[in-house]
Amino acid sequence: MAKKVLILAGDAVEAQEIFYPYYRVKEAGLEVDVAGPKKEPLYTVVHDFEPGWTTYSEKPGYRFPWVTKKFSEVDPGDYDGLIISGGRAPEYIRLDKDVQRIVKHFFETGKPVAAICHGVQLLTFLGLVKGRRMTGYIATKPDIEAAGATYLDEEVVVDGNLVTSRAWPDLPAFMREFLKLLGV
Repeated sequence: MAKKVLILAGDAVEAQEIFYPYYRVKEAGLEVDVAGPKKEPLYTVVHDFEPGWTTYSEKPGYRFPWVTKKFSEVDPGDYDGLIISGGRAPEYIRLDKDVQRIVKHFFETGKPVAAICHGVQLLTFLGLVKGRRMTGYIATKPDIEAAGATYLDEEVVVDGNLVTSRAWPDLPAFMREFLKLLGV
């Protein structure tokens, strides 16, 4: 039986940070479910780096149509790995009790977890990273350090069952290391 991966997302998810992992997991021959607040297509955003800007810009992205479950329908025991996409979605989905239940399960069981960009906000909010080495978008550095983890400015950081990356330019390394943890 093929291994199964869960991706957590919501509206304002960074487009590349949901499409790339979704297709890469399918390409590796794994099953994938995407869970969101509703079982409806998600509105994605494109975060880009503009010359002269001191932060990223945000534009509307493609709709992501493959949401297969609501958070409340997820049994995390059915999955071998978890991907938490970035963008602005993590700042509000972290408040959902079912998202909290799902993420905690993966840490309690030691299953592979991959969080990119602002996706690490779910982990810091839940107090799951104390003593870990990790990365995320530079704006999450204070959150990471306040949660008791060490921030590293690297394209990918692997610490036990946890894979983290800074942003969409790091997606190849991010997915390579996550799939290694799954044994693919």
